[in-house]
Amino acid sequence: MATNPTSCNPVGERISSISRPEPPTSNETEAAIIDATNPDLMSLHRTATTASERNSETDAGGKKAKTEKELEKERKKAEKAKKFAEKKAKTAATATASGVSKTKEKKNKLEAKEEPLPEYVEETPHGQKKVLKPFDDPLYKAYNPTIVESAWYAWWEKEGFFQPEFGPDGKAKTEGCFVIPEPPPNVTGLLHMGHALGNALQDCLIRWNRMKGKTVLWLPGCDHAGISTQSVVENMLWRRQGKTKYDLGREKFTELVWDWKDEYHQKINSVLRRMGGSFDWTREAFTMDANLSAAVTETFVRLHEEGTIYRANRLVNWCVKLNTALSNLEVVNKELEGRTLLDVPGYDKKVEFGVIVHFFYEMDGSNEKIEVATTRPETMLGDTAIAVHPNDERYKHLVGSNARHPFITDRLMPVVADDYVDPEFGTGAVKITPAHDPNDFAIGQRHGLKFLNILNDDGTLNSNAGPYVGQKRFDVRRTVVEGLKAKGLYVKTEDNPMKVPLCDKSKDVIEPLMKPQWWMKMRDLAEDAIKVVKDGQIKIRPESAEKSYFRWLEGINDWCLSRQLWWGHQAPAYFIQFDGEPPGDNSNGELWVTGRTIEAAEKKAKAKYPGKNFILHRDPDVLDTWFSSGLWPFSTLGWPKETNDMAHLYPTSVLETGWDILFFWIARMIMLGVKLTGQVPFKEVYCHALVRDSDGRKMSKSLGNVIDPMDVIQGTPLQALHDKLLLGNLDPKEVVNATRFQKQAFPDGIPQCGTDALRFSLVSYTTGGGDINFDVKVIHGYRKFCNKIYQATKFVHGKLGKEFVPQKSAKKTGKESLAERWILHKFTTAAKEVNQALEAREFQQATLIVYQYWYNQLCDVYIENSKAIIQDGTEKEKRSAKDTLYTALEGALTMIHPFMPFLTEELWQRLPRRPNDPTPSIVKAAYPEYDNEMDDPSSEAAYELVMGVSKGVRSLMAEYSLKDGKVYVQTHDDTSNNTVKEQLPSIKSLCGKVAVSIEVISRDQEKPTGCVAFPVSSNAAVFLHVKGRVDIDAEISKAQAKLKKATDGAQRQKKILNDPAYQQKVSKELQEVELKKLADFEAEAQNYKVTIEHFKKLKLE
Repeated sequence: MATNPTSCNPVGERISSISRPEPPTSNETEAAIIDATNPDLMSLHRTATTASERNSETDAGGKKAKTEKELEKERKKAEKAKKFAEKKAKTAATATASGVSKTKEKKNKLEAKEEPLPEYVEETPHGQKKVLKPFDDPLYKAYNPTIVESAWYAWWEKEGFFQPEFGPDGKAKTEGCFVIPEPPPNVTGLLHMGHALGNALQDCLIRWNRMKGKTVLWLPGCDHAGISTQSVVENMLWRRQGKTKYDLGREKFTELVWDWKDEYHQKINSVLRRMGGSFDWTREAFTMDANLSAAVTETFVRLHEEGTIYRANRLVNWCVKLNTALSNLEVVNKELEGRTLLDVPGYDKKVEFGVIVHFFYEMDGSNEKIEVATTRPETMLGDTAIAVHPNDERYKHLVGSNARHPFITDRLMPVVADDYVDPEFGTGAVKITPAHDPNDFAIGQRHGLKFLNILNDDGTLNSNAGPYVGQKRFDVRRTVVEGLKAKGLYVKTEDNPMKVPLCDKSKDVIEPLMKPQWWMKMRDLAEDAIKVVKDGQIKIRPESAEKSYFRWLEGINDWCLSRQLWWGHQAPAYFIQFDGEPPGDNSNGELWVTGRTIEAAEKKAKAKYPGKNFILHRDPDVLDTWFSSGLWPFSTLGWPKETNDMAHLYPTSVLETGWDILFFWIARMIMLGVKLTGQVPFKEVYCHALVRDSDGRKMSKSLGNVIDPMDVIQGTPLQALHDKLLLGNLDPKEVVNATRFQKQAFPDGIPQCGTDALRFSLVSYTTGGGDINFDVKVIHGYRKFCNKIYQATKFVHGKLGKEFVPQKSAKKTGKESLAERWILHKFTTAAKEVNQALEAREFQQATLIVYQYWYNQLCDVYIENSKAIIQDGTEKEKRSAKDTLYTALEGALTMIHPFMPFLTEELWQRLPRRPNDPTPSIVKAAYPEYDNEMDDPSSEAAYELVMGVSKGVRSLMAEYSLKDGKVYVQTHDDTSNNTVKEQLPSIKSLCGKVAVSIEVISRDQEKPTGCVAFPVSSNAAVFLHVKGRVDIDAEISKAQAKLKKATDGAQRQKKILNDPAYQQKVSKELQEVELKKLADFEAEAQNYKVTIEHFKKLKLE
């Protein structure tokens, strides 16, 4: 007796992570998804493996075990070849030459070229409900995303399905309120996969909550993105016209940026609509709209009046390339291990970093020298002191004396004692450049040193640099060292590990620079922001993001608000210039007033300086983009006005975004929201992972691995991808590298996947853990899943018939067959679990649940098994089967709608509505909920036993290439025995075309001899009589190998179950699952032992 390699657990049973951890997305999963011919889209969904084979995919010989389908395919191929040979011999024997064989006729038909389908033209008027053509139309034979996604969105939008529905009192409905403010994409350029991921997740939550009957709002909008947008437009202006912004002037240049904004804002919105985003476009916002600009002004003035915003001359992060200050968050540090040459904007040759230069300063009035060292030699031109530790005996005698600057003869630099200096590091003496280093800035303040700025805004040196005036900063890095050598003051240059601060936008090297700017005090705001999260008013997911949030806020610094740009919100601050007096100190906050209008500012100035004549000059600087973005959740709802939206839709529900802007944006929204409204801006933050390319690299335009969602939705040839690289501002050198990557990653271009497949795959990627390695092949695999849904619905639609009218409700009638009770149980269980998963933001788990229900349970089992009943059953059986088909399918469509909006609407609209159901669209349909009456575990167990038995029969017949035979089913308990006997007609029907006689035997009867076995579970086994038809020695070897696997599996289970730590920590429910696995392993092992003994007996007969 031998066993089939494809025994299984009950269909849909989950494999516990205790005995077999399942990674978020396994290699097997992705391989299965990519496999175009494999109906099991995810290996996690497989249900046809024995307990032993769940732990090993190879047989004793190390070869991969063939699947049931592979065996069946080989059997059919052999039979076909045999028939062909027989027919050919018969034809030759009769010597007839007339006619063409049926085989050839069939081949000719298959090889005949099909007529190409006409191009699809949408006949539905824009905004009208889609005109659906019948499934028998040639264009509708198979799933086509172009057709399916056409026309629906315009109708949804026109009908107002996406606008929030309020109760009769104008307040949120009793079911609750759910609001997401869309993280506004920058108008810098087109959307990328990161945007697509966020929008897929958000729309999934939005549609799900809308279907649960809540007042729902997803508020769209765009961000002006000051630095990024101005930089892009400046580059475009230079590349196309050879002009700078100064050639145009502020007004004309700003008009050009507005033109750019209008163009790309429209393109962005077009993609969001194609992605199916259910936004309320009547509430669309832009950060520079009138009301949002008013909110920025109100915030700035209010916080300045209370002293939270102040004016000061402090060190800023200066980007020479962009000619503006940056916040710390906009600076990235590049780690260097030693000497490294880096590309710097504005320099033809690479610049040296990662070294430290030692040189001497000569003491004034003596022959002594003091050795110092620096990684930035050019900054020595701004040195105004030398610091030593007060207890360093080497330099105590020099404290209070002066050193002479070698290049600026009239500059004397005092030697000061400061505890900051580490006497053990280097020479113990530190050159101090207060105006160009944060640490030196603090020492300069403590000792009252001179703050000498040596840099112009363009990176050239000013008059404070003496003979080096006018030279570029990194040219001076070289010439200063040459000058030190000429004066005999140079000591040495050594490799030095260091961090180089770079502008995140331009990649220019940041210069610490003294600038009078507007600053915001952050300490008190940060404390409040920490408190609301610790108090539970805001939940941040995942937990790692929450820890990072606390860590950053606890070490927060004041925020530099000023940006030296032309595009953005100009600061509502005015400098007072008194008539007849020289200009005052620009950094003196007393000479500044703020106002919501120029008239309000003048009124303040007059009150502050009564009787004085003055002129107000508005600050030309704009505010940091994140200042206006920080107001987004409430400014978009009307704040500072008192609106109905602010009253009933604020605080919002969820802020979903990437973890990389946790500090840039999320923390600032919380701080400003609590400060200005007295409430948290949202109750939950969900940080999704970053989308990386298939090699795990961060997506970057310079790498050419940024993927446009539209290229995936529509499909794009390789040449079109190359052409896109030439449309942007990519450096010609980078275009070459990007082109090379595209050829490697997309040798055949990107296939058309459609919106629904893209959305579903992105949501299924989301585990709440690490970043996502994006692969277009995986998405294309999900397009095949869309086709499965399409074809299944098409089949059911045809079987229901034109006259079919569903029952008034989905409630059970009591007339359901076992198969019907099983699918309804699976449906309500899936509904329960997917709701729980979405509530817990377990997105991948939610997609897995709906996928398993659709693929493994509805399509592969119930729809297949209902065919026989609908064709051969009684009228009552047919009606009941159709009612259940309708309930199971309609529920499946609504269940997957939040993930796949277009396909589900297209198919749902083709189904008849239940009596008195006026629901116009699946968008407004009720989401499936758990129904206790459908929950039927006993029917589930019974039917899965039936399926296991029928599967065993099919598998054994296929393995041994038999078309008929004698089958025995041995059950091991009375319940199973009764079930199999009662369901014998169903079992035979499920066995397919094979002709078998089936005999049910009890556990007390001896196992039949001369048979091979298929262990269904611990409750039953199937035996097929094969005496005289098989190679006995080969079967014994196979059974022995499988016995070892089953025995090993049982030992592993025992080890797990006997572990005291496991027994204490793991729930009883999970332990029961593991105990069931142990029983299955032991049952398999016992069957294999009996098989071996029987085969040995057969040899003796």
